[in-house]
Amino acid sequence: MKTLKYSLVDVFTTTPFGGNQLAVFHENTTLKTETMQMIARELNLSETVFIRPPSDPKKEKNLRIFTPKVELPMAGHPTIGAAYVLADKGILGTKEGSNEWILEEGVGDVPVTVYKENSHILKVEMKQPLPVFGEKYLNTENAAKLLSLSIEDIDTTLPIQTVSTGVPFLYIPVRSLSAIKNISFRTDVWEEYFSNNPSTKHIFTFTMETEEATSTVHSRMFAPAMGISEDPATGGASGPLGAYLVEYGVISPIENETYFLRSEQGIEMGRPSFIDISIVKGGNEFKEVKIGGNCVIIGSGELRLNQK
Repeated sequence: MKTLKYSLVDVFTTTPFGGNQLAVFHENTTLKTETMQMIARELNLSETVFIRPPSDPKKEKNLRIFTPKVELPMAGHPTIGAAYVLADKGILGTKEGSNEWILEEGVGDVPVTVYKENSHILKVEMKQPLPVFGEKYLNTENAAKLLSLSIEDIDTTLPIQTVSTGVPFLYIPVRSLSAIKNISFRTDVWEEYFSNNPSTKHIFTFTMETEEATSTVHSRMFAPAMGISEDPATGGASGPLGAYLVEYGVISPIENETYFLRSEQGIEMGRPSFIDISIVKGGNEFKEVKIGGNCVIIGSGELRLNQK
């Protein structure tokens, strides 16, 4: 009998029962891929992450990230949550100030910074791959139908377009907060028009109207292909969101080439989440994409396996 210990973490929040739930298995597990996938399906959280020894001893850890259906090459809230657990439990040593780590993921090396002050973890930040802008989706009628909205609810001053920093998402701009709150995602429309194209099967919607004064953008994400009906906080989609808003001039730089914004997500699900996004772009070139936030360890558990 093999016993695996894990922490249950709420990510992108400072309040228990907010943010996005995550299970972090943190004992250098060397399980088979199919076993990790079964565990993720059993726990049925949007993601489960397994911390493993790095292939390169110069790196801190290797992460394997699973939704209930698939393994992901990179994801934001599992990276932030795993780094928080590594720091909070002292698995990796931390000093006051900033701590720079490299975590191995499917997309390659992911730089992470853990900020510590007065023995408390204030924030975890991850650097994402530079954004890749994909195809524009031109059928506004299908996009509106997918969300159970009218065409008038779609903000046609901005494109419906795929952007990726590791995992592609289709970004659908919505005109108002009231419209985005009225979304009812139609899986029948998704299956017919969106599910068979890797560029359009993960759906991210946003509006520039927000509930919180400190937020820049209000977001919702739907990913039935991952086994996620709706996600309360999507770090892997928030970096590309920031790049999209910078690319189309929706937000202005705070200084020189640096842009900062905060995405609020999960409010419709009763799990408010707040994701900080920073973008560096000079001329036509993106130079850096980072996302960050805080976490709360809300519980722990054990999983017993009859296999190695």
